[in-house]
Amino acid sequence: MFIEFDVADVDGASAALDPKDEDVVLEPTTMPWGNRSALVRDPDGKVVNLFSTPTAD
Repeated sequence: MFIEFDVADVDGASAALDPKDEDVVLEPTTMPWGNRSALVRDPDGKVVNLFSTPTAD
């Protein structure tokens, strides 16, 4: 189980958390389907997904 947050800026939100290296599960990455996502562990060890969906041009 993990918690997800839809954020406007995945890179900025991830940087603002300033996670320890061992808490980073996935650096900010653009997924093949277009979402940008970063996975980090919270202090209790639960995985948190920060994501944004692509905007239509």
